[in-house]
Amino acid sequence: MQTTRKNISETKVQLTITVDDKELDKVKQSALHKMSKQVKAPGFRAGKAPLSVVEKQIDGSQLQSEVLQATVNDYYQQAAGEEKLRTLANPEVEISKFVPFTSLEFKATVDVMPKVKLGDYTKIKKTVKKATVTDADVTEVLDNLRSKSSKKEPVERSAKNGDEVILDFDGTDAKGKAVAGASGKDYPLTLGSNSFIPGFEEALVGLKKGDTKDIKLEFPKDYHAKSLAGSKITFAVKVKSISAVVLPKADDAFAATLGPFKTLAELKKDIKSQLTAQKQSEEANKAKDAIVEELVKKSTFAMPEVLVTDQIAMLEHDFNQNLTYRGITKAEYIEQEGYTSEDEWKQKELTPQAERRVSVGIVLAEVADKEKIKIEPDELSERINQYKQQYNAQATEFDSPEMQREVASRLLTEKTVDRLYEIATT
Repeated sequence: MQTTRKNISETKVQLTITVDDKELDKVKQSALHKMSKQVKAPGFRAGKAPLSVVEKQIDGSQLQSEVLQATVNDYYQQAAGEEKLRTLANPEVEISKFVPFTSLEFKATVDVMPKVKLGDYTKIKKTVKKATVTDADVTEVLDNLRSKSSKKEPVERSAKNGDEVILDFDGTDAKGKAVAGASGKDYPLTLGSNSFIPGFEEALVGLKKGDTKDIKLEFPKDYHAKSLAGSKITFAVKVKSISAVVLPKADDAFAATLGPFKTLAELKKDIKSQLTAQKQSEEANKAKDAIVEELVKKSTFAMPEVLVTDQIAMLEHDFNQNLTYRGITKAEYIEQEGYTSEDEWKQKELTPQAERRVSVGIVLAEVADKEKIKIEPDELSERINQYKQQYNAQATEFDSPEMQREVASRLLTEKTVDRLYEIATT
């Protein structure tokens, strides 16, 4: 085999591979041996006929096809290995010359991982802010716990702050056209929760069950949906029911319902401990993100388009699932955000996210290689068992090779980021 390499770009390589008659004959003999098991030759038991006899019993074009496919696969893999290519996808193969069993020349064009000039991560230093938890933080959590344990009692009076109202509402613009994402049926809303835009909940105070009202509001100019920012919307609202929210008293008895707590003070202490751990973890994660971002900026490499394309597809898949959960279409979302087309949405919203993911992945892969970070079989097994317990209904999915590779990749990323964090904070 002879191989000529041509670097088309920093992320694409073309190999021209030439295979001679002796090499082709080896592949041919191997193909005949495999095919002989299904060939019935007169005077021989199945699979026992000489290969020269087998060749006469089979279709010549089928044999050529088998040999061609096997030769391309085998010698491409060998050439890619000799060239030490870190391939990112299957190659595009073009047959330049093929004289059956005598000579073969083909070109294999493949996307490869670019060379990376890794920034000096040993010089990145970060100080992690110490987490602090106030009494107000503890009270907020306690109030949320009380809210989850609250009872709702239907009332016939006018609605007031703190009540839960069940609503039907439809939003229309100045021309009376329905606004995407501005309607709801049997929607539960706690007045005073500030879940809606300013003015909406306030306008419901004083209404009774069965009341209807048109609420004219202007969306904030910095509203996240660009198409709605600063726009005037009229909400046609109907109050279907009103319930008073009765919170349990914050005392020792309430604390006992939430765990092994004898007093409210013990519950508050546990809340503070968990909040401190959570906030400290958040501070550590902020530092980790900053470390990775700084390293990506300090590193240089070409962006492999094939990886960006793959990431865009994954992001779009997740995005579509989220839209289904939210009950709106992609077209409605694109209109809400002020994009002129789906292509513009992908270019401005998905592409930057995809490029960041790819950049982080490339840099962390280089760090893992340089630091010789590996995933041990027992680590992978332990993590997979954790996922099986967490996602019990889908536990069998974690037995597939593809899912196990994905879990191993996540583990490697975690260990690599932890190593960078260790270096940067010591």
